Amino acid sequence: MNEMLEPGMIVRHPGAPEWGEGQVQSRIGDRITVNFLEAGKQVIDGKRVSLDIVWLQGN
Repeated sequence: MNEMLEPGMIVRHPGAPEWGEGQVQSRIGDRITVNFLEAGKQVIDGKRVSLDIVWLQGN
């Protein structure tokens, strides 16, 4: 599902719900940079974690 991620989308990390919602900043290959409300900027390995989409940009 990470292949669908684009900058601006709002996501959650299923293994770290305490991070809150985050906005995708970039996705380069399997490296996804997300700015989370409670954890700041995090680089996620898309091979290991499938982020949950909260809403798509433009919705």
